[in-house]
Amino acid sequence: MIAVKTINDTTRICSDNLTLIDSNQFLTLKKGKADIDMHLGNFFIEDNIDCVNAFNIVDSKIINSEITLKLEGENKEKAKIQIEEVDDFIKIRFLDLPKEYNRITIRFKAEKDEAVFGLGEQFSYFNLRGKSFPIFTSEQGVGRNKNTEITKLADESMRGGGDYYTTFYPQPTFVSSRKYFIHCDTYAYSYFDFENRDFHEITFWQAPKEIVIASAPSILKTVEKLSSYLGKQDLLPKWAIKGLSLGIQGGSDYLLECVDKAKEHDLDLNSIWIQDWEGINITSFGKRLRWDWKWDQELYPSLDQIIDKLERINIKMMGYINPYVVKDGSLCKIAVEKDFLAKDKNGNNYFVDFGEFNCGIIDFTIEEAFNWYKEVIKENLIKFGLSGWMADFGEYLPTDCYLKNGDALLYHNKWPGLWAKLNWEACHELERDDLIYFMRAGNAMSQKYCKLIWAGDQNVDFSEDDGLKSVLTSALSLSTCAMGLHHSDIGGYTTLFHLKRSQELLIRWAEMATFTIFMRTHEGNRPEVNHQLMDSDTSLDAFSYLIKVHNALFDYLQYLNEVNHDRGISIQRPIFFHYEDSKFFNIKDQYLLGDEMLVAPQLEEKTFSRKVILPDDTWIHLFTKKQYGGGEFEIKTPYLMPAVFYKKNGRFSNLFSKIRNINRPYIEF
Repeated sequence: MIAVKTINDTTRICSDNLTLIDSNQFLTLKKGKADIDMHLGNFFIEDNIDCVNAFNIVDSKIINSEITLKLEGENKEKAKIQIEEVDDFIKIRFLDLPKEYNRITIRFKAEKDEAVFGLGEQFSYFNLRGKSFPIFTSEQGVGRNKNTEITKLADESMRGGGDYYTTFYPQPTFVSSRKYFIHCDTYAYSYFDFENRDFHEITFWQAPKEIVIASAPSILKTVEKLSSYLGKQDLLPKWAIKGLSLGIQGGSDYLLECVDKAKEHDLDLNSIWIQDWEGINITSFGKRLRWDWKWDQELYPSLDQIIDKLERINIKMMGYINPYVVKDGSLCKIAVEKDFLAKDKNGNNYFVDFGEFNCGIIDFTIEEAFNWYKEVIKENLIKFGLSGWMADFGEYLPTDCYLKNGDALLYHNKWPGLWAKLNWEACHELERDDLIYFMRAGNAMSQKYCKLIWAGDQNVDFSEDDGLKSVLTSALSLSTCAMGLHHSDIGGYTTLFHLKRSQELLIRWAEMATFTIFMRTHEGNRPEVNHQLMDSDTSLDAFSYLIKVHNALFDYLQYLNEVNHDRGISIQRPIFFHYEDSKFFNIKDQYLLGDEMLVAPQLEEKTFSRKVILPDDTWIHLFTKKQYGGGEFEIKTPYLMPAVFYKKNGRFSNLFSKIRNINRPYIEF
């Protein structure tokens, strides 16, 4: 029950034992003017503030489960806020704010040792305390650390280096170690500041529809409650859980050659993912795509027949699409004729530079345009025979374009959710729950409308901010936002400057991916300089083994798939979901797979042991049979033997115990 208390002339707003607001002055209004520049999906934002007005609570009224606060500013302006408890959720609404202000800052009570998690998909930090984060979807940036050489080179050459907070999938939601969540129902730009020891400060560029808060007896139950508010993910089809989705490019002959080589090495494939099914476009960045979203019969002759042939041996075909159409393509011409593109300030069609080619933006605020593009997916992808696709991008909506039915600045963060909804409806309207699509951009709509998240375009390295290590951080951050199905490009994607994928990186990445819901490779943007799975018998044999291990987990993974669908609890979980101890709040290099398996992948280059912290329980090493209790241990990690443990007396312990009987090859390179 929410209550207002006055202690030493300070207003305190509480819900049961949780103090939310502990200050008369928790609201500040400002006038701001934004300066936003976009370059290749990277956004450079400055907010120029010329007026700041702090408001104090001057009166409060409580009627049943509703509190109305009256506030007064320094210049005697009035404001009103309503706090209501509805179905175990606390909802804060801004009822009456002076119209001359366009920035709203609100402070919530914090405690010194409190940890906070979430804000969508964060790649550098898991515990967000001590940092600030803008909520604005963008390219994640190359390197994502201003102190690294790669980021500096990317900034100098293409303004594309990114920073610790840049992400495809920001969400104005956080979960606290104090066992509550705050979700802000807005798609406007917002800014979360967790740097002060006494309060968390959030700034919005538009008043949220409401701020939703709820608490529970545990952090896990808090996340479940968040999921009940945001919505649940569809079940991932069973075919996608077993086997490998092999990402290749290059045409029909190479496709069939890869299938044959996979058979020779007993490599179980669930699908072939050909992102270039609609043609290629070579740029200085590397191998890009045609962006006209129809079968390229020259590059892939007889692809329709190949799809049927492979389907008969249970190998599906997956493709690629995004929400933009290349300027000289057939779909763009149709969109121009139908007036379905976003406009510039002069009323002309707005074309975005995606790096040496320009594309139109389908205006999803136009219902007819939304439905037309949905039909493109139905006709050109689904009915053609594709069983899945990468639904790429969504974060590029320029803030200076003009939409027919909305403000681009306010729609910018919403765009990934609309793109997810379009894909979701295309599948559901054809009653095809056997299809999958995976996305990198997201928002609070993604839990309901996105089948599967992928971590985006990591560097082909082991780095913390933008390489192998960042993938695990991103999965854990999303798990606290109730997004449960996550995977990454095995081996990474971004190959620039001196970066190129090593065989070791490919193998170590695959070891981690084995203990996720979905395994998929990617050749990267410069395939010719990266080590590829098909380049080496050693790599093929290693993958063959790891896929067998992954397949042996099928019953467990399917169980976790159902738990995520029913309860909103992720497949990959922070340790504190089940062992709520502050010593686990900052651990981002190991995780629980469900509640019965702990995975500590090898994330360091040329390293063959690692420190593992096990919770208080009885654990069995998956590969050595050795038994451990809780504590800190140094565990050996030779290739194909990551530090993985399962509960001795768990429901699935018999299933796990059989995995050690799979013949593991010895590999060296």
